[in-house]
Amino acid sequence: MALLIHMLACAFGLGSWVAVNGLWVELPLIVNTLPEGWELPSYLTVIIQLANLGPLLVTLMHKLCPGRLKEQVVIYIILSIGILACILLAFFWDKTTIWAGAPHSTAFFIITFFLSLVDCTSSVTFLPFMMQLPAVYITTYFIGEGLSGFIPGIVALAQGVGIAKCVNSSQTVGNQTDGNKWSIHTEYLPPNFSTEVFFFFLAAMMCISLAAFIALNRLPRIYELSTENLVPDSVASVSSGLDNPGAEIDGKDMRCHREGAAESTPLQAGPKHSVYQMTFIYFLVVWVNGATNGLLPSVQTYSCMPYGNLAYHLSAALASVANPMACTIAMFFQNRSLVFLGMLTVLGTGFASYNMAMAAMSPCPLLQGTAAGEAIIVLSWLFFTGTLSYVKVMVGVILRDRSHSALVWCGAAAQIGSLVGSVTMFPLVNVYQLFTSGDFCNTKCPS
Repeated sequence: MALLIHMLACAFGLGSWVAVNGLWVELPLIVNTLPEGWELPSYLTVIIQLANLGPLLVTLMHKLCPGRLKEQVVIYIILSIGILACILLAFFWDKTTIWAGAPHSTAFFIITFFLSLVDCTSSVTFLPFMMQLPAVYITTYFIGEGLSGFIPGIVALAQGVGIAKCVNSSQTVGNQTDGNKWSIHTEYLPPNFSTEVFFFFLAAMMCISLAAFIALNRLPRIYELSTENLVPDSVASVSSGLDNPGAEIDGKDMRCHREGAAESTPLQAGPKHSVYQMTFIYFLVVWVNGATNGLLPSVQTYSCMPYGNLAYHLSAALASVANPMACTIAMFFQNRSLVFLGMLTVLGTGFASYNMAMAAMSPCPLLQGTAAGEAIIVLSWLFFTGTLSYVKVMVGVILRDRSHSALVWCGAAAQIGSLVGSVTMFPLVNVYQLFTSGDFCNTKCPS
């Protein structure tokens, strides 16, 4: 039974951010088709944050009407919307309309908003729903959440999105026989399967998540007892359940009843945190999510595309591997030390700074046109995502051991950080145009 619940928790986590993650790994192909071009990621970050209307309403409901919101109903609704939106995206993603005198991807933006509404709302509904499971399944859920980026990334690698090559071409000047003018232009290779097929694949993943949620929601509560031998008592904890939202977890009051035992054995609770420590924890949530969901994604094209489409393709797809890898490491190596998490955050911020610096130097970043430059930028995105993903997981575990409301506010803080990051970057990219795009094949950089 425990293995089945682990599989269901993982499958349920797939639906958390699969749609938005799928859009990001498909961007190397999409940016070459839609009229917004390199600026498309900055538009996406703002649209995703506008979808914070969903988490805001859920958070207000928890604050103003504690215990009245049925999270199961909300999850059913948002997963159904996600499936429908992925199907519509397959048909209308490349349709454009003219407004403000220029073509814009109106259909793509509208459907992306609803997909983002689904994924953003999952931050404040999926995790609190997991409170009805023993603590060990939280990490499994985070693995599923990581796979929501990893699996689309692997599929995108198989698709071969955005792979290009530089091609020489000639144009005849006038009627002169020797007046051919040679030029180099970028030629994109056709993908192994279409974008429409990829979006149908995302819809299928959303269906798997919905089926897993239905199964988890129908499992009898008694299965919690089957997990007592799954992990040592020193790390096991039992949640108070969705029927008592906001209740604090107190190890002194919790008991794990064993069949035939003469008396109960208390479970150990996690360490208590002061107000200053809790402030630091929520600061980590805001900063990490602001960097990973707002600041850096807006300029990924500018930091990677100058090194070539392959570098951009690999950074978008392979960086998604870091998320489930970090979750898996967190499953076996749980370090809740705030000092350690702070140091890891500083390290991840260092990689983020390098990525941002390369974007600012576009179209002529350091080591442009060299294999070393391509490898460094891909690895920098990989380690940036991996280190901060581990911090996300451990902060979620810490707050999970406190209460249902702590997880709700964790999701709210995550969305606040993402909103601040994206709103900060949008005018810098689209209004003040501090970042410069360029054609990899035609850009001439000083040696």
